[in-house]
Amino acid sequence: MKMDLSNRFLRTRRFTEQLCKPLATEDYVVQAMPDASPTRWHLAHSTWFFETFVLARWKSGYQQFSPDFQYLFNSYYNSVGEQFPRDRRGLLTRPTVVEVFAYRHAIDQCMQELLASHEDMEMTEVVELGIQHEQQHQELILTDLKYLFGCNPLWPVYHEPGAQLPTGHRASAGWTAFPGGMTSVGHDGSGFAFDTERPRHKVLLRPFELQDRLVSSGEYLEFIESGGYNKPELWLSLGWSTIRQQEWKAPLYWSMHNGQWHEFTLRGLRPVEMGSPLAHISYFEADAYARWRGMRLPTEAEWEHAASDLPIDGSFAESQHFHPVEAAETGDGLLQVFGEVWQWTQSTYSPYPGYSPPPGALGEYNGKFMCNQYVLRGGSCATPAGHIRSTYRNFFPPDARWQFSGIRLARDAVDGH
Repeated sequence: MKMDLSNRFLRTRRFTEQLCKPLATEDYVVQAMPDASPTRWHLAHSTWFFETFVLARWKSGYQQFSPDFQYLFNSYYNSVGEQFPRDRRGLLTRPTVVEVFAYRHAIDQCMQELLASHEDMEMTEVVELGIQHEQQHQELILTDLKYLFGCNPLWPVYHEPGAQLPTGHRASAGWTAFPGGMTSVGHDGSGFAFDTERPRHKVLLRPFELQDRLVSSGEYLEFIESGGYNKPELWLSLGWSTIRQQEWKAPLYWSMHNGQWHEFTLRGLRPVEMGSPLAHISYFEADAYARWRGMRLPTEAEWEHAASDLPIDGSFAESQHFHPVEAAETGDGLLQVFGEVWQWTQSTYSPYPGYSPPPGALGEYNGKFMCNQYVLRGGSCATPAGHIRSTYRNFFPPDARWQFSGIRLARDAVDGH
């Protein structure tokens, strides 16, 4: 058990650093928007987590690597202390990248010594949480970096493709029906889950249908060309205000060049792949598109019920596609359930019946964000494969677009079927 946890800890830490290899030193420093953080900060913060919540508590005689880091790399844990302002992280020119890696490797060494000599159930649970936390930051490294590069008119390339992305034949969209009734959602207690995935509880579902695959970029282009961004009747009031204030006319990273829509990707600027899953849209856009089609977004309970028995496969970070992959023509039932893009649901991020946050500082991890957020499901092409499960609840404000977020359509069952 100790050896397995130790190996998983090291593999997770090394994969984080592997994602940073294509970057030049200066790319670790800058920041393009308040919601995003520099790569260097992610590297240090995920290390700070293990130092603060594991080593400081369980390693006898442990001395902080640097007292300044407690302030610089605390994200939002008020119980731990003050934090450097999030929207100013890009101004931190020190510590250097070299110093951050020295910090990481020093903490890794201490963690290895602790895991080899100490066995405690509570400590094991916190280490596991730290591994899962670092996997979240692996995805954020990619999405934050994409936003940064996407602001540059030189269209920098993060990853040169070794081969073309795998493509299918643009599968036609069908529907899978679910009879509804009483079902259970939430984590069943086997394996890791975040606190907000519990407790497992009963919900009553009306008969519903889900579209077999994700909405494609080509289908969304039809919405754009029909004047969807200019029709207030399609939009929630706050969504209409947002698109007018922000002057949104297309998904994030789309731009017109020589009369053709292009999309900035981590492989550079490319023509929009019309058959690939749509990405980088807000909840407002997802909701308006569904309304335009005469459909709706699924609830998170519907999504989880439909996905609960399906294998977790798809395009994840390990594939190094870093872009959603088109659905294959073949396949029965739901396609593209996991990976590719996070799927917006119509459900607000709120506690399950009977939920209570864990005691102490780690109780601040999730629960305090249950306000003005919507739930997304399924993971994306930037999510580590081992991080996702059918009960996983991601959440973002309704105007967020810099994550790989897309659409799966839903509708009430036709004639009760």
